[in-house]
Amino acid sequence: MGQVRFHARSERAPAEALYDRLDQRFGEEGSPVALTEIDEAAQIFEVSVYFEDAETVDLDAVREAFADFEPEREDLPEIDWMAEVLAGLKPVRAGRFLVHGAHDRHKVLPNDLAIEIEAGQAFGTGHHGTTAGCLTMIETVVRRRRPRNALDLGTGSAVLAIAFAKLARRPVLATDIDPVAIAVARDNVRANGVARYVETATATGFGSPAFRRSAPFDLVIANILAGPLMQLAPQMARHLSDDGDIVLSGILDRQRDAVLSAYRIQGLFHRQTLRRGEWVTLHLCRNRAGAL
Repeated sequence: MGQVRFHARSERAPAEALYDRLDQRFGEEGSPVALTEIDEAAQIFEVSVYFEDAETVDLDAVREAFADFEPEREDLPEIDWMAEVLAGLKPVRAGRFLVHGAHDRHKVLPNDLAIEIEAGQAFGTGHHGTTAGCLTMIETVVRRRRPRNALDLGTGSAVLAIAFAKLARRPVLATDIDPVAIAVARDNVRANGVARYVETATATGFGSPAFRRSAPFDLVIANILAGPLMQLAPQMARHLSDDGDIVLSGILDRQRDAVLSAYRIQGLFHRQTLRRGEWVTLHLCRNRAGAL
């Protein structure tokens, strides 16, 4: 016995249709279905469905669900994936922040701002360059600008909201479109002892009553992707205080100028770019005098 994966590649629209079909057919049975971008320039996506027991898979049902696609099969070894992931997640240091799992609590130093995050269903363990870049930028902005409140848009595991709360000891609203992510975020907030500062909410974009209660924000943090960040620029600007700051990431270096242009139109000025590999983190502000 062992796990098995069936997968096929296509352009975006057929791939999304295949993903929906596989999810409807196998998702309720507990078989994970994934949609992954393989080639950003060509807009090629890979759709996969995973089965725990290769010997019990209904191959006719798989072929029927893939329809016009000819799926490839990959037999996977029997591995304790959570143990493997945790073993590979070494503590990540970004300024005063140390993001770690429970298995590395002994590595926390006296002056560290420790954030304990386990590998789970929500994005954001601190290991991706975008998350680490945001952590570094948050420390810089909080030290220089002293924001009175913050928004972590697309919070994932809430690592950035927790970081702001631990450093600034000020309120932060953490939102995500995924209710699973919000459930994980809420658990992480409690586990890190900052529930008094962090409010979590499921929201698409800025569509939640929580924004009306909390806005305007002195600091908006959004680690998403370049496309959604550009689309959200007008709403970001509307929910930002008159002297507010924005930290953006999930942006490839080649996308940097396009993102900056989208926010410049909204009256937000570039202050700093932090590069980590192919990814950039941007700091923008309302105050032109403080811009670069």
